Amino acid sequence: MMQRNDLLAKTPITLTDAQSAVPAVGNKVLRNTYMLLSMTLLFSALTAGVAMAVNAPPLHWLITLGGYFGLLFVVTRLRDSVWGLAAVFALTGFLGYTLGPILNFYLSLPNGSQVVMTALAGTGAIFLALSGYAVVSRKDFSFMGSFLMVGILVAFLAGLGAMLFNIPALSLAVSAMVVLLMSGMILWQTSDIIHGGETNYIMATVTLYITIFNLFVNLLQILGVFSGDD
Repeated sequence: MMQRNDLLAKTPITLTDAQSAVPAVGNKVLRNTYMLLSMTLLFSALTAGVAMAVNAPPLHWLITLGGYFGLLFVVTRLRDSVWGLAAVFALTGFLGYTLGPILNFYLSLPNGSQVVMTALAGTGAIFLALSGYAVVSRKDFSFMGSFLMVGILVAFLAGLGAMLFNIPALSLAVSAMVVLLMSGMILWQTSDIIHGGETNYIMATVTLYITIFNLFVNLLQILGVFSGDD
């Protein structure tokens, strides 16, 4: 007679069992993502502080884009190895360094410190509120993916046009668009992690970091304009 344990061992895994494993995997990835994200934000703040302390000049936009896309490519290639972590810190450290001259510019203005702190607080509030909502509600925001990708491409091209042709009104409109897109990205990426769509915490961290970075920079620009400092 077959033993009970043998019967249990031969019992096939049902679809319900497989589905119940998804939240556990998603929660683990989410914890790892938040932990790495916290560390990269601190490291980015450190490199930004270094750039501010040495009064580093702004990098040419071609160097900034080249460094960003180059390091992002490296992170993508190394995402499944331990070197992927080093690549993440290289990318976030580089972006933090490019942020230093921007912060120095705003802090040199009459209401600069207030603008910077308001943008920082606004970024933190938006991220915590939207990410928390996605975690608590556990809604699936995957339907937003295609719309967000198209919107980001349009915003990128419009931003380049505003910079090349020096159109302040277009630049402000792009910043407002980016704030909305990055808010949607927070919902989409957090939901993707929870529901098992993104299982690599390195790539999840990079996506959320870039989202927070763009959210902060564009809030800074909007607040600077409306405070009369630009």
